[in-house]
Amino acid sequence: MIRDGYVARWLGRDFEASPGADGEIRLYTPEPTDGFEELRPGRFRRVVPASEVESLRYIRTTCSWRGEPFAIVGEHEGWLRVEYTGGRAPVAERLGLDRIDQGVWQTWAPRTEIEDLQERFM
Repeated sequence: MIRDGYVARWLGRDFEASPGADGEIRLYTPEPTDGFEELRPGRFRRVVPASEVESLRYIRTTCSWRGEPFAIVGEHEGWLRVEYTGGRAPVAERLGLDRIDQGVWQTWAPRTEIEDLQERFM
């Protein structure tokens, strides 16, 4: 599983999370869990006070593709959506990446070409 977003530890378990400006943390799980409400099939949510959360961290999955550094921002059927993190436009252009915004370059890469896959807490 490729993770890119907040992770909260609550009651000794890690959950995908979303911090709110209201001092609450929204916890998400893909399976039915006590106290979680179903938002749609495969998506359940529970809102807890931030004071109950043991930790809240941002996690990002990084990798190398064609010898350059990337962050993984999505996945679909054996393909990974990768975002170039090397900061050099000539390299991004040489790799044939799509320019999404100023300084933001992405493409779809076959999972089989991905190397050095790592989860990093930011």
